Amino acid sequence: MEKQITIKDIAYALHISTSTVSRALRDASDVKPETKKAVKALAEELDYQPNKLALSLLNKRTNTIGVIIPNLDYVLAAMVKGIDEVALEAGYTVMVCQSDESFGREIVNTKRLLDSFVDGFIVSVSSETKVFEHIKKIQNRKIPLVLFDRIIQNLNVPKIHLDNIEGGRIATQHLIDQGYKKIAILAGPENMGISNDRMEGYMQVLKENKIRVDKNLIIYCDFNQDYAREATKELLSMKYPPDAIFTISDRMAIGAMQAIKERGLKMPKDIGLVGFNNEPVTSLVTPSISSVEMYAYDIGKATAKLFLEMLHSDVDMSNEEIIIKPKLFVRESSQRTPTRK
Repeated sequence: MEKQITIKDIAYALHISTSTVSRALRDASDVKPETKKAVKALAEELDYQPNKLALSLLNKRTNTIGVIIPNLDYVLAAMVKGIDEVALEAGYTVMVCQSDESFGREIVNTKRLLDSFVDGFIVSVSSETKVFEHIKKIQNRKIPLVLFDRIIQNLNVPKIHLDNIEGGRIATQHLIDQGYKKIAILAGPENMGISNDRMEGYMQVLKENKIRVDKNLIIYCDFNQDYAREATKELLSMKYPPDAIFTISDRMAIGAMQAIKERGLKMPKDIGLVGFNNEPVTSLVTPSISSVEMYAYDIGKATAKLFLEMLHSDVDMSNEEIIIKPKLFVRESSQRTPTRK
């Protein structure tokens, strides 16, 4: 392995002090033009690379953003892509850490990014995260922080997220408009914010349409295809099974579809199905699956823009909250009546 060239090597070769080399490389006015020229020429010849960590400590900036996410599924990967695109254009590097839905790993990731002197944090919390001392530690150090997607509502931190209640509302209202009357929901893990908000939208619409909320039709399960498949089998084995299912993710919708097909039921005639996220797979399977679009890539871009605005602003943005409106894409799995033009 080749030895990395240092300021000392340049100083030794030119018979000048290291401080003179340092000042020459910074274009200091107290260094003679001929000395600057000699230093820069030799630095280029020897392929001298400055110590970026030392420079970042001197400037108190690393131009690095620490991003912590629960996983790298389709939705979060799209969000990270949006974050990275905006950050790269602004001259920043993104360091991404996955918590794998573990509160413990989220704590470790936070510490490692703090130790790496990132300029700030963009965080989506894990499903296990119930206490937020690690988030408050970032705040207490006056390090810029933005929460996205899975947020902490009672913390004064800039936030950006989907209107998940509205997403649950439009999915459920669509099913009712298509004539379905006994609508089940495959919710995510209990006490998870986005899951509860989507379910809240579901319950609001049932009540508004004078349909009784049946707790037997509410099943909590992980964002997992296999869990959703087994949960749907349970629903379809009921004495009076549902005639429609709303799943709060498309992975769950695929699992539900498998169970529906195994039962020999036809969509949308026998049973309707609506997912959430509008992942590409929803338009590729047969029948295609209706799904709520959450604009993940756009949320990622907006999150990075909000972070950069906060980073370079003297204005207190702790109460800033951006809410993205969802849209339902209606497909074969739930469309009993023709779409109006």
